[in-house]
Amino acid sequence: MFRISLLFSALCAAGALQAQPWPSKPVRVIVNVAPGGVADITMRVLGARLSETLAQPVVVENRPGGDGYIGFEAVARAEPDGYTLVYAPGSTMMMAPHLIRRPDFDPLKAFVPVVPTGRVSLYLVVIPKLPVGNLTEFLAYARANPGKLNYGTPGNGTSPHIATEVFNREANVKLNHIPYKGAGPALKDLLGGQIELALDPGVGLPQVKSGKLRMLAVAGGRRHPDYPDVPTLEEFGIRGVDGGPHFGLYAPAGTPRAVIERLNGEMQRAMQAPFVRERFAALAVDIAEPMTPDAFAAYVRAQSARYAKLIPELGISH
Repeated sequence: MFRISLLFSALCAAGALQAQPWPSKPVRVIVNVAPGGVADITMRVLGARLSETLAQPVVVENRPGGDGYIGFEAVARAEPDGYTLVYAPGSTMMMAPHLIRRPDFDPLKAFVPVVPTGRVSLYLVVIPKLPVGNLTEFLAYARANPGKLNYGTPGNGTSPHIATEVFNREANVKLNHIPYKGAGPALKDLLGGQIELALDPGVGLPQVKSGKLRMLAVAGGRRHPDYPDVPTLEEFGIRGVDGGPHFGLYAPAGTPRAVIERLNGEMQRAMQAPFVRERFAALAVDIAEPMTPDAFAAYVRAQSARYAKLIPELGISH
């Protein structure tokens, strides 16, 4: 009888633990790219806000490498309980799978889309010693020196990589690709003069303001308010160059729907906080329009299909 009583108590305790509302302990978010880039910065800003609203620490950890797959695999192995999540640029979820092509691991199947956060604009920036003062001069110089100018990106198959290859095609230039493990390392080498240019996702804007880099154009349909004299690529007839799909938060497949819904709502509210919006604006990140988890999942599928077609057209391979 005593043993039965102990067993009953243990079962009750286990049931009580299972019934604890989420979150009842710290939440870990793995960013699958290097520190210092837009993904890393935006998640840390959002994580600080979520730590307040969830009343639990939100611990942000970087797991770069493998075109985002190192971070993906770490989270996919975790329990689908809402305590281990991945925050990823759209390129690693919607572009890289068309380059990596791993039959044993498909991020679109391994994860449930939770919420989009924002998308970057891209800025054509060059080192000051490059003998060009505007986009017209740059295009003339690049056409006269095919393959001699090196551009850096956060990695093969990332949004800046795809965008620059579209730029190559549409502007009739040939720039040489140097991939890095994140936007931060690419910016470091750009500032050091190891490469000459980049379609920067916004992390280099402070260096533009300080004169360490020169901005020649904005990729997108409108000029940046802080740089009203810098034209867009579209003004020069160069179309289709953009910052790619939204950054987003994802959970392992099998995570309870209630947790997904709660995370979606908390992230949507966090993105409305004044200090979050100010930080996103400083990085020139456009905050995503509100989406339910289902709407975000449909967006991910549509964008993945777009890049499944575009990447072979550009002749990009892993």
